[in-house]
Amino acid sequence: QVQLVQSGGGLVHTGGSLRLSCVVSGSIFRIDAMGWYRQAPGKQRDLVAQIMKGGDRNYSDSVKGRFTISRDTVRNTVYLQMNNLKPEDTAVYYCKASTPTLGYWGQGTQVTVSS
Repeated sequence: QVQLVQSGGGLVHTGGSLRLSCVVSGSIFRIDAMGWYRQAPGKQRDLVAQIMKGGDRNYSDSVKGRFTISRDTVRNTVYLQMNNLKPEDTAVYYCKASTPTLGYWGQGTQVTVSS
């Protein structure tokens, strides 16, 4: 069974930093892309950052220059480094692994940024 286990969420003040981690395990054949999404209360789930198999990255406009997605292929882990956090970043953050046929989601972790 494929599992994505997230960690690293929490509560910070405006301007603070957090690093989210997502460890992938199980019978997954190939990961073509890893992404981070977030969903605020009453809002849709939106893509925040994505890293492709070849290393290309893309970010939503709202986090460019503040967030960095990276990966450790040996440990099957993807990270989201979040700097200069703002209250509008408050949301549940989800990691997602994409394969040629399926997508898998992590359990989500709360990030709260106080003003």
